[in-house]
Amino acid sequence: MKERILVPLDGTEIGEAVLPKLEDLILKATPRMDVEVTLLHVISNLNFNVLTEDERAQLPIPPDELKERNEKAKSYLDKIAESLKSKGIEVKTMIKVGHVADEIVKAAREINAHLIAMATHGRSGIVRWAIGSVTDSVIRLEGTIPVLAVRATGKKEESPVIPIESLQSLVKHTG
Repeated sequence: MKERILVPLDGTEIGEAVLPKLEDLILKATPRMDVEVTLLHVISNLNFNVLTEDERAQLPIPPDELKERNEKAKSYLDKIAESLKSKGIEVKTMIKVGHVADEIVKAAREINAHLIAMATHGRSGIVRWAIGSVTDSVIRLEGTIPVLAVRATGKKEESPVIPIESLQSLVKHTG
């Protein structure tokens, strides 16, 4: 029986931290597992307000920008896929558009994944509170498929810029 593993990637080195662990898991398994890896990239919807996931606040991605993002995502996933294929791992790619955590869970169910393997950015404090964690959301949304969360270490990422007005507004409304 073929084991299916979904690997969401966001285009960052931090997101790719799961790949060496995944390779070790697959290549060092005895006897060698029959595995199919699906690399997934989700093109996130743009939000009118970065602090809400309310669908009514979604702005559509202009068609030309969506086409460009799709092309970049395809090129990115193909590059990662070639690296894995060169090691004898069977790989497919998939691109979705929508809310990242929701699309990860939908894709996992669509391919009947046995495992979701993803990196966690290790955000904490105000940034995690303000923008949340995709890994946490996937774990909460998906109760039947195991999630392997690999914490990226030694990699630096720029913190997202959140306008102070947005934070002040949020605090005012929640306080």
